Amino acid sequence: MAFHLSPLLAAVPIWHRLRRLGGPGLVLLGVADNSIIPLTGSMDVLTIWLAARHHEPWPYYAFMATLGAVIGGYITYALARKGGKETMERKLSKRRAAKVARAFERWGFFAVAIPALLPPPFPFVPFLIAAGAGQYSPKKFLGALTLGRGVRYSIGAGLGYHYGSHILRFFNQYYKPAMAILIGLAVIGAVLSLIQYLRMRKN
Repeated sequence: MAFHLSPLLAAVPIWHRLRRLGGPGLVLLGVADNSIIPLTGSMDVLTIWLAARHHEPWPYYAFMATLGAVIGGYITYALARKGGKETMERKLSKRRAAKVARAFERWGFFAVAIPALLPPPFPFVPFLIAAGAGQYSPKKFLGALTLGRGVRYSIGAGLGYHYGSHILRFFNQYYKPAMAILIGLAVIGAVLSLIQYLRMRKN
């Protein structure tokens, strides 16, 4: 079944390029979203849209999205692991750092797997930082991250494949407010990342 290009993904040049790349575009977006600049909701939208196109089997898009997310998440984890607890204290407020640390000490594996599974706008990066700063096992971390993201993007890709026409029709009808929300969330993520970077440089 053929679908017309969703204006939600065509309105911005970067979306057009990522869409044309298909699976590799999901990997690139996943790396950025989980390490450099959080782009809240962008991975879910692109995964669903690509799966709805039926150009490849939907498990392929779920796998590529998970791969990108795991690579990006591991980058954040590795940097925090190298910097230790000082990294977590620099990037998070003391109150938030203590809260995340307590959750991580209590739940361990599931403190990564469950947040990785939850949809936006749940903040996930603090748990990546906590895992690294707390010197959590790399193998267990990768297992938890892969499990959480794998389930999340499999659900998204499956929904895109089975209900693609309805989902794309919704995007086509409400693409302007949807795009405004996505751009707004991306800008917020970029600003917060910049503030954290400047704070780290100052410290």
